[in-house]
Amino acid sequence: MKVLVLNCGSSSAKFQLIDTESEQVMIKGNAERIGDKESFLKVKTPDGKSNTIEQYFRDHTQAVELILKQLTDPQYHCISSLDEIGAVGHRVLHGGSVFTKSCLVTPEVIEGIKRCIPLGPLHNPANLKGIDAVSQVLPKAPQVVVFDTSFHQTMPAKSYMYAIPRRFYDEYQIRRYGFHGTSPRYVSHRTCEILGLDPDHNRLISCHIGNGGSICAVKDGKCIDTTMGLTPLEGLMMGTRSGDIDPAAVLYIMKKEGLTPDQMDHLLNKESGVLGVTGKSSDMRDIEAGVAAGDEDCILALSMYDQRIKKYVGAYLAELGGADAIIFTGGVGENQAITRETVCSGMEYCGIKLDKELNAKVHGTETIISAPDSKVKVIVVPTNEELVIARDTVAIVTGKMK
Repeated sequence: MKVLVLNCGSSSAKFQLIDTESEQVMIKGNAERIGDKESFLKVKTPDGKSNTIEQYFRDHTQAVELILKQLTDPQYHCISSLDEIGAVGHRVLHGGSVFTKSCLVTPEVIEGIKRCIPLGPLHNPANLKGIDAVSQVLPKAPQVVVFDTSFHQTMPAKSYMYAIPRRFYDEYQIRRYGFHGTSPRYVSHRTCEILGLDPDHNRLISCHIGNGGSICAVKDGKCIDTTMGLTPLEGLMMGTRSGDIDPAAVLYIMKKEGLTPDQMDHLLNKESGVLGVTGKSSDMRDIEAGVAAGDEDCILALSMYDQRIKKYVGAYLAELGGADAIIFTGGVGENQAITRETVCSGMEYCGIKLDKELNAKVHGTETIISAPDSKVKVIVVPTNEELVIARDTVAIVTGKMK
């Protein structure tokens, strides 16, 4: 089956067409600046052919129409008819505590996603626009939604509850939800395949490290804890997000600067993290170059960034009672050897021993980077969240979803 995977943002629509029999991407791209006079669509095929189409699309429906037009364009050799698309899978940010697994789109499911909008006010409305666009442009195709939060719904209450008055949970569902769920789900399963671990009996720590980042403790194939919380702001230091911070510091800054809640939200999500500490960039490649050049702000930012990761790895080792493997994934996790080495250094007492020479050579490939005598394996596994969505879509449409 050929599955169109859509990830709609407020002004964008990323897509991949995946042949689920071979699990290969046939074509991918991104419609950007939707609703802007300077909107455009980027398209790329596995053989390296790429194209940028500068065309105004008023809304997500017009963007999806243009995407579908590219899929049948003879120059890309993908499909000759839209009838070849067996189903459409959507990435949806927030499913609250209601959606514990992926599901077929129905009127009831759409209403459920709408009820979760207060928890995902920026993303869920955009995700719904994508669903509506496909309903209009490709009405015969079944649609499936895959939630960022679903994988984490196996967390016990002691992991997801906050130590605030219970009524805030009862009235507003304030709790830890976690995000990036398709990533630890994919890499934990793939790690079991590579290392020959029993998928139902294992202890894994997934480190999804990129411009956004989260760590997930996986026991017996299920999430028992994760670093992101009610929103993706909690946890690790990220490109522009602060991660963990004393709430009293937030209140103090608001009072001193006279900031509104929205302004403070923007500061913590868009002006903080690596960008805030360096005042230069949120891109870890720039920070690594700055470190090499002796830039003190970059040196501090990288040391803070890596220390947060190491602290949570240590916490989850304690929570799991040890680990079979530590997994690095995401843009930084897959490509930045210096962060992997710093996180693993000094962890020999926990059974973690890195092959530093091998680690330095690994960029974006599946590789075991721990030393042969390391009790805890350390492995790089490039994530593939779109493939998870495509697999779930096929399983649900064919009635094989567990």
